[in-house]
Amino acid sequence: MEELKIDGKGYLNIDIMELDKCAVIIDGGKAKLIKLHEHGEARIITHQGKVKRVRFEEGEDF
Repeated sequence: MEELKIDGKGYLNIDIMELDKCAVIIDGGKAKLIKLHEHGEARIITHQGKVKRVRFEEGEDF
């Protein structure tokens, strides 16, 4: 996961033309960029309404 910078006004600037196969998670004034795997699941685990962790489960068809 890569932490993204939020400016003093609370704006998040991302150049989407440079990104491929990713997700952005925003919670509690923080933003993180997650690269998605070719095959699998990315689960966002929350606790009391806040993001606790992101769990990846990879798989491949046989």
